[in-house]
Amino acid sequence: MIITVTLNAAIDKTLSVPNFRMGRRHRTVEQTTMAGGKGVNVARSLKSLNQPVIATGFAGGPTGTRIVEQLTEESILNDFVRIREESRTNTSVLDPTTGEQTEINEKGPAISGKELELFRDKLLYLAQGAEIVVIAGSLPRAVDPDYYADLIRELRKLEVTTIVDTDGEPLRHAVRAEPSVISPNVLEAEELVGHEFNDESDMLHGVRMMGELSREAIMTVHDGCFASLRDPEAGAMAPPVLLRARIEPREPVATVGSGDAFLAGFVAARYGGSSPEDCLRFGVACGAESIKRLGAGLIEPREVERIVGDVEVARVTEPSTV
Repeated sequence: MIITVTLNAAIDKTLSVPNFRMGRRHRTVEQTTMAGGKGVNVARSLKSLNQPVIATGFAGGPTGTRIVEQLTEESILNDFVRIREESRTNTSVLDPTTGEQTEINEKGPAISGKELELFRDKLLYLAQGAEIVVIAGSLPRAVDPDYYADLIRELRKLEVTTIVDTDGEPLRHAVRAEPSVISPNVLEAEELVGHEFNDESDMLHGVRMMGELSREAIMTVHDGCFASLRDPEAGAMAPPVLLRARIEPREPVATVGSGDAFLAGFVAARYGGSSPEDCLRFGVACGAESIKRLGAGLIEPREVERIVGDVEVARVTEPSTV
């Protein structure tokens, strides 16, 4: 079983608005409204890939009820902690004429100490039957930035693989708890390691540093990813290998949620026991397929299988600094 954690779940509304300009009145040509938040998006993709997944997190008020109802309608198993305050609604405006996308994300509800305790107990109960827990997205308002780290430490006691996709202080605290894998994008990785990446050499160095901070690390980029992963066949004491996965960039319909689809593909392949190379290859294919759709986490498995062969994955060596 795979569990996805979304503490700041939302209703995500995506609007397609040609020639969008601030301060003007517009009409949409297409729109989607769906349950969202990074972990929810990952769960949606995993469900499309026929993986056993349960989505959990917080849900509050009528918006929270709508989140749970939509997941149930999509046949995504879910078990959320109900909270007093209202869950958030996020809005994205996509201009199909330019490809630009504007996101407006609400802060989300404040969570009480009792509600945090209830969630911790629920997660640890669910995790007893899980192999992988994906912790993804932002923390709700006023939650201590080390909350993810506390969850990771508890999950490690259960020998559960923990995969984290967040940013800022929550990510910085999380890596100290030694999750199994972290998966930031370039900007999030730069913030974590403390400097900008000017070229691929910097990116390789950065992902290796992140792999030292946690146990394994993946950094997504526009045409694939860089990764520092351990090869199970090499033994537990073997050092991680550096990998570069890439695919020829495709014309996107919308890019929001492509990182979540990538992570779902990686998790699905890892859950199935694939090699590090094949995990990245499948993840990149899922991310690339998802950009053809308006709505995060939407992928077509047959299309993924069709393009997975277009993904190139190679083991690389970080250039010497001497």
